[in-house]
Amino acid sequence: MSHRLTRRPFNKILASAILTGLTVTACSDSEAPDTSSADTQPKDMVVPDLSHSEVLSGLENPWDITFFDDGTMLYTEKCRGLSVRMPDGSVNHLLGMKDTKDYAMTQQDLFCQGQAGMNGVEIDPDFEDNRYIYVYSASDKTPPATNRVLRLKLNEDFTKVSDRTDIIENIPFKPKPTDHPFGEAGAHNGGRIQFGPDNEFLFVTTGDNHNSRIPQDPQSLGGKVLRVDRNGDPAPDNGLSDQYDPKIYTYGHRNVQGLTFHPETVQPVVTEHGPWHSDEVNMLVAGGNSGWDPKPNMAGRGDCPDDYCGYMPNQKEGMDPDKRSEYMPITDMETYPDAIKPLWQNNQLSQGISTADFLTGEQWGAWDGRLAVGFMGIGFGGTPVGNRIDLLKISDDGQLADVTEMTLPMEPGRFRAIAQGPDGDLYAVMGEGTVYRISPK
Repeated sequence: MSHRLTRRPFNKILASAILTGLTVTACSDSEAPDTSSADTQPKDMVVPDLSHSEVLSGLENPWDITFFDDGTMLYTEKCRGLSVRMPDGSVNHLLGMKDTKDYAMTQQDLFCQGQAGMNGVEIDPDFEDNRYIYVYSASDKTPPATNRVLRLKLNEDFTKVSDRTDIIENIPFKPKPTDHPFGEAGAHNGGRIQFGPDNEFLFVTTGDNHNSRIPQDPQSLGGKVLRVDRNGDPAPDNGLSDQYDPKIYTYGHRNVQGLTFHPETVQPVVTEHGPWHSDEVNMLVAGGNSGWDPKPNMAGRGDCPDDYCGYMPNQKEGMDPDKRSEYMPITDMETYPDAIKPLWQNNQLSQGISTADFLTGEQWGAWDGRLAVGFMGIGFGGTPVGNRIDLLKISDDGQLADVTEMTLPMEPGRFRAIAQGPDGDLYAVMGEGTVYRISPK
C-alpha cells in the first residue's frame, strides 16, 4: 500500500505560468463552458451539517500535521518534537527536542523559545522510494541560532528516523526580546513547509523576527517564501534577479503561518499575521513583493522602538483599526504599488490567522472548493477575540467572492493548523492540545 497522500490533479500549464510569474487570464463569459445546470444541483447548494471526533488529546503546543494516504499522521509539538500517529491510534515518538525523553532520537541542538521550535512537517511526494520527511525547527547547532529545514529518513515500521540532513541552515531566528507586544525571543518565526503541486519543489515560509530590515532585504531568508528542491538548492525559476538569494520565491512578508495551493489553478496561497491592522490571505506569484516594510523614517513615519514600526502608532495601546491601517498597512501599496494585492483582509483586525487548506469533494456541498482559514483568536490591544474557521470562496478570476464562518460542531479554540485528510474530512489542530476531526454528514 502506498503511504503517500494522493495529490490533487495538477495542471502543468497553469502551474508553470503561476510559479514562474506569468499572467494567467481567466476565460471571458462567452468563452467559459456552460455550468449553469451544474450550479443548480442540490449537492452544490447544501451547507453540510458537521460532526466531530477527538483524534489526539493531551498534546503540548501542537503545531502542524500531515498525512499519508492510509491515515497515518505525522505531527509536531513545538517544544517536544515530531511524532507519528498510526491508523490504529498508537503513537510513536520519533524526533525529540533538547532535553525531551521517550523519543527514538533526540537532538540537543533543537530548541524552542517563543513562537519558535519544531514547527512545520512535510512528507516527500516520492516517499515510497526515498523515505524522506522534512521538519522546520529552531537550532543552535552553529551559533548564532537559526531556523533550519531538516530532511530525515523514516524507517519501514514508522518507529525511527535517521540520516538527518539540514537542507536549509540560515533562516533567521529572533535571539533577544524587544520592546513590542509579543516581543519575546523567537517571535515572527514563520515555519510552514509544503511541496508544491508539481511534487518537485518544497515551499518554506519564514517571518520577519521583529527586524525591520529583513522583509525587503534581498539576501536575508527572513520575511520570505522560499522554494527549493529536496537538497535545499534553489528552484530554477523563482522569478527574481541575481540581487536576491536564489532560494527566495516571494519577499516582503511579515509572518507567514499558512500555506496551501489552489486545487484547480495550483496557485500558492498563504495566510499572513497582521499587526494591529489586519491579517491577510495572499495568492502568490513568483518574484512578488508582499509589501511589508516596517522600517522607521519612511512612508511618513519617524523613529520607532527597537527600530521596528510594526506596531505603530501607540505601541502598546488600543486604537481605532481604520486609523491604524492608514498609518502602517501590512501591504504598503503606496510605497510598493506593484506589491501583491491581498485576496482578503480581516476588516482591519489582527486575530492571529494561522493555516489554511481547501475543502474538496462532494461531501462538502456548497463549501466544495472553498478555502478554510483558521484563527487563533488573539484579542490584544482592543481587537475582539476571533477563534473560528472562515470559508473563503474564490471566483474563477482569482477574486474573493464570499466569506462564510463555519458553524463548528465543537467549542472553538486556538486553531493552530487545519488540513484536509485523505478521508476528505477536515482535521483541526488546537493550540490547547487536541486534534479534532471535523466530518460533513
